Amino acid sequence: MLKSKASPVSLEQRNTTRLRVLEHIRAKGAVSRIDIATALQTSPATVTAATADLISAGLIKETESQAQSKSAKRGRPRVLLQLDGQRHLVAGLKVARQVISVILLDFEGNEIASHKFTLENPRMSPQEFVLAIRNALKETCNQIDRSIACLAGVSIGVAGLVDANRNFVHWSSSIKDSNVDFSQLLSNELPCPAFVDNDANLVAKAEQLFGLGKGLKNFLVVTIEHGVGLGIVLDGKLYRGERGCGAEFGHTKVQLDGALCQCGQRGCLEAYVGDYALIREMTVSGQINRMASVSDIHDRAKSGDDRASSVLARAGQMFGLGISNLINLYDPECIIVSGAQMSFEHLCSDEVMERIRNGVVKVDAPLPEIRIHHWGDTMWAKGAAAYGIEQISILKVRELAANAS
Repeated sequence: MLKSKASPVSLEQRNTTRLRVLEHIRAKGAVSRIDIATALQTSPATVTAATADLISAGLIKETESQAQSKSAKRGRPRVLLQLDGQRHLVAGLKVARQVISVILLDFEGNEIASHKFTLENPRMSPQEFVLAIRNALKETCNQIDRSIACLAGVSIGVAGLVDANRNFVHWSSSIKDSNVDFSQLLSNELPCPAFVDNDANLVAKAEQLFGLGKGLKNFLVVTIEHGVGLGIVLDGKLYRGERGCGAEFGHTKVQLDGALCQCGQRGCLEAYVGDYALIREMTVSGQINRMASVSDIHDRAKSGDDRASSVLARAGQMFGLGISNLINLYDPECIIVSGAQMSFEHLCSDEVMERIRNGVVKVDAPLPEIRIHHWGDTMWAKGAAAYGIEQISILKVRELAANAS
């Protein structure tokens, strides 16, 4: 008698169980099968089947417990399960205006190598963009005497409107063309699966796994650099929107027919708060040249430059208006302001906090905590790599289901 194939529903259920088991092992580090079954409230037999599949896929491995009970004089050491960190190497990249920051992680999330690849142009054609990604990866892998063929996956963070499910970039300040499907372009140049996402989403992922968002269920990450981004974590999950265009905080409108934004519209928040906006305002007034930085503007303000003080003050007020809107919309546990700027003083002054308080609906409860987290592009890249690890896990589990059917 022919054996019937498993139904699509049962395969989906098995995939869900495998991923739940895998993420529990990732969270715990090393854990026994019986402890997994207890934690996930499922049967030991189900966990045994799932872990056997994950071992065959090279995602986890067995290890003996190092701490045996003193009363256990005989018998086998307790067998634990942990991630098989050496089997898969994943790259995370953050594309900025001047550099591509690359980090290589093993499957456990340990850093293997990092590198900064200098860009000749801040805006590239899609093909130039993909070739820059490939060259940045090659230089990074060369550091550990490996080729890019050793990579299990690559995750790329870019500023802009990105549909991560399709690797489709509606618009990005790093890419000259709009509405670009990068799936085929990346597969032509890279030997492994590649994933593209909005960089602020990946910062939120990094904060959730490694930073100030660890242990929080509902929080927001506002990124400040050339533009302004937003990552949203609701009930422990990253929210992207139906088309991948959600969370575009920098392009919410704060001024009718206001300053020109790099997206082409007017009155966007980042047209007042982003690095380019501050430098533009000072350049137009003839106070600084285009090679200046936000730090230069801060230095001028501290030296008594009224124009610099005015530009920073306006940015702070617009930012406070935007943050109060976020609180009214999401009521998060915490808002993390994240980025590589050396100073966020103009965004967290007493005047800005007063603007936020005045803009929030009055309830008998304290405002969400607003925390500042300075970190460079390497940590953004680490968030990208963490997302890559998640996606590779899903692909490997789907391959198990495909082979079983």
